[in-house]
Amino acid sequence: MLDGSCKNLLVRGVNWIGDGVMTLPALRALRKALPGARIALLVRPWVSAVFEKDPHIDEILLYGDDQRNFIGRLKLSRLLNKRHFCGAILFQNAFDAAFITYLAGIKQRVGYSRDGRRFLLTDAVPLPSDEKQVHQINYYLNLLRQSGIEAVYSSPYIYLTLEERLRARDSLHMLNKPILGINPGATFGSAKRWFPERFAEVANWFIKDTNGSVVIFGGGQETGIADEIFRHMDADLRAPESLLSLAGNTSLRELISLISECDVFLTNDSGPLHLAYAVRTPLVAIFGSTDPALTGPPHGEGCGRSIVLKSDVVCSPCFERACKNNDMRCMYAVSSDDVYHALKQLLPGNPAVFFDRDGTLCEDAGYITRHEDLRIFQDVVELKILKKKGFRLIGVSNQSGIARGTVDEVFVREVNDLFMRQYAFDGFYYCPHHPDDHCPCRKPEPGMLLSARADHGIDLKRSFVVGDKEADMLLAKAVGAKAVLVRTGALKESEHADFTAESLTEAVNFIVRGGR
Repeated sequence: MLDGSCKNLLVRGVNWIGDGVMTLPALRALRKALPGARIALLVRPWVSAVFEKDPHIDEILLYGDDQRNFIGRLKLSRLLNKRHFCGAILFQNAFDAAFITYLAGIKQRVGYSRDGRRFLLTDAVPLPSDEKQVHQINYYLNLLRQSGIEAVYSSPYIYLTLEERLRARDSLHMLNKPILGINPGATFGSAKRWFPERFAEVANWFIKDTNGSVVIFGGGQETGIADEIFRHMDADLRAPESLLSLAGNTSLRELISLISECDVFLTNDSGPLHLAYAVRTPLVAIFGSTDPALTGPPHGEGCGRSIVLKSDVVCSPCFERACKNNDMRCMYAVSSDDVYHALKQLLPGNPAVFFDRDGTLCEDAGYITRHEDLRIFQDVVELKILKKKGFRLIGVSNQSGIARGTVDEVFVREVNDLFMRQYAFDGFYYCPHHPDDHCPCRKPEPGMLLSARADHGIDLKRSFVVGDKEADMLLAKAVGAKAVLVRTGALKESEHADFTAESLTEAVNFIVRGGR
């Protein structure tokens, strides 16, 4: 059992990008269980960017190639010893992870009992009896649960700064919308890769059908695949406004930000697959030699939308790097038609207007707990004009009073339901968490808007956010929507507002004019 009094904890992270993303829920659970502890994450340099802005981690320590030999490991263990860690959680399964923490003299070392390292662990956790049927996200959460930590499932989420989002948006500004991102590579081996000519066929269809554009992503070793897709595409579609190849030209943080700006994403089973669902970009994932039940995109509340395409051939999954039958039948069975139909299902197309609640739709009277204290602004009735213009109406509200124990969640739901019943709102989302939880759904983080996109097919770039707080303006900027400040609350000016209105009526008129 992990000592709950530990105030200086080392977490040995995993070595690959996809695995790193799948540890994010466990890291969040660890932070919640040990709010006062300092948590340091020891990871390989090429994975570290996944965790760079994560508020649940206090420090990232790099484990470089120069530390992989015995002398290097000894030096690293001495450095860790000087940090006086009282405990270590080993997400990495390797013998090496346990050996280094043992040499470092860390008092408590918790990890799965595997790879011949049981004698190096103070708390050797038995492997799940159904290990080969457990999704990797739950595999890491189970390690914490077996260590005495209440590890509730949550969807992986990668935190991006507003500056990162704006830089990515600026990099893609010349492209026609909507944008399809394509990741045609997979570092594990050729058995995981769909065919370049089929990626090209889908890209041709997408550009012609939507008048949009395609961005091809990939690592430095995958530029050849990207070039092959380029050669297979129609010559008249290889224009700067319709096709962009960034293979080999992005850092990991840039890749994450750019994927978050795509309207839909197509990928093999690879690291970028995990990056896509962790930034909530709708995605189509093609599986052949591997099993989506173990490493596929998660499903459920807050996960975003995804479709997995996998054939039913008897040899799949084989988990081989290269096809032993030399025929790639599992990949050939996934047709271009299958892929394009899936993309069309996921492509968001509906504009929406998102409204803050307290101070925007009704008076902000603090933590109200009774219906008689609810004072809705009279011009809320004007919002029905937006429905007639084809906009979805979505409420988004921070309700930390629930976590603080000052507001009844049932009451919050009743008020939100009132707006849906009486004022034709299509959905109403709220964040019940405490600000210290740093949850992805608390404004200005865009979690609620990304959930609404998944539920209602919202095109965020054609949408508006109306609110009376700076968090609402920053929320709009995070997703590329237009920000409308209404002076019905305390905030009267904002540099992030695209328009400032005196009332909801004035805000509605601005939106009806097309944001001009």
